[in-house]
Amino acid sequence: MAEVKIQAESRTEFGKGAARRIRRDNKVPAVLYGHGTDPVHITLPGHDTMLALKTANALLLIEVAGSESLLALPKQVQRDPLKGTIEHVDLVIVKRGEKVEVEIAVHVEGEAVSGTLVVLENATVLVEAEATHIPDGVTVSIEGLDAGTAIHASDLKLPAGTTLAVDPETLIVNITTGTTAEELEADLAAAPGAEATEAAAEPVAAAAE
Repeated sequence: MAEVKIQAESRTEFGKGAARRIRRDNKVPAVLYGHGTDPVHITLPGHDTMLALKTANALLLIEVAGSESLLALPKQVQRDPLKGTIEHVDLVIVKRGEKVEVEIAVHVEGEAVSGTLVVLENATVLVEAEATHIPDGVTVSIEGLDAGTAIHASDLKLPAGTTLAVDPETLIVNITTGTTAEELEADLAAAPGAEATEAAAEPVAAAAE
């Protein structure tokens, strides 16, 4: 994964008022921590940060004037619930060659046998990888698989240097028999309250006569 260079500024003002002023200038308050260092409070350029964080597990090279450049991964990103804009970012410092645990996306490709239902039980999986070689995701092929097939974490084909950090038996994809229109109609008819609805309808029909 390529590093994304971001020019940051030191931050000395704190609190809600200061944060609002920073955001009005199209910047993002953030904090860097990890490796036994004291938290470093910084301000990031809003547009560059938004673009960088569109990629999961983006590896950022944070450059602060007068300080050494630091590699960091986004730990927590706070967004405005309505606008979706970034309000604050927690960044964890990493070192080259260091292994970290991250969630990567699971991508499903292909088509299972006709009439089956494919359920993605876990859209991400926790893995351990080098901070500078975090995979974008892992792809699972379901091409031609029958109902009853279960794909577990241990079945995933991870890139070299990446290992599982979850129970190998964690269910990732489950392929079951699909529900037919007839079965769905039968299930609806047998649902609680169905008979009561029909019985309630009879007096209305009689009254209409």
